Amino acid sequence: MMIRRLIQLYAGLVIFGISTAMMIRSDLGLNPWDVFHQGVGDRTPLSFGTVVIVSGAIVLLLWIPLRQRPGLGTISNMIVIGLAADFGLWLMPEVASLLARAALLVSGILLNGLATSAYIGAGLGPGPRDGLMTGLAARTGRSIRAVRTGIELTVLAVGWLLGGTVGIGTILFALMIGPIVHQTLHVFTIRSAGSEERNERPA
Repeated sequence: MMIRRLIQLYAGLVIFGISTAMMIRSDLGLNPWDVFHQGVGDRTPLSFGTVVIVSGAIVLLLWIPLRQRPGLGTISNMIVIGLAADFGLWLMPEVASLLARAALLVSGILLNGLATSAYIGAGLGPGPRDGLMTGLAARTGRSIRAVRTGIELTVLAVGWLLGGTVGIGTILFALMIGPIVHQTLHVFTIRSAGSEERNERPA
């Protein structure tokens, strides 16, 4: 069971990073956090993936006052996605055709949703940014939706001011990612042996 969890976790994180690179190469807009990462990368000598890793580490420090506990998936999320994104950017050249860019965008969003379900379904710990969201919600008493919206609007605004790409891809990501994860998370969720036995036991 643990081997399956690990395989699914790391496959999901690698695909997440590659899908992020696809959306960057589309140049049609990114999700709020990646607008921020790209904006910081444009203003510093750091690669996009390095910014992902460094910002993830900083966000993880914010867990301390929130009394959140990272898991293997949390640390892996912080590192693997950044490395995979840089690899994807190295692998994929920039494209000029609008049709090719649109295909990269839509494919990237779809893969990103599947990858999100895969690494969450592995059950080895949330990503640093997800943990910040749930921790703030728990400490402030506000809803997950309100906290997530506040965080993402903030990083989107800062990233846009720094030069990150905001466009139709940003809107499509916001509209598509939730339904994709909702429809696929149950497929990837790995339940413990104890929970499976309880579910199979007749009432």
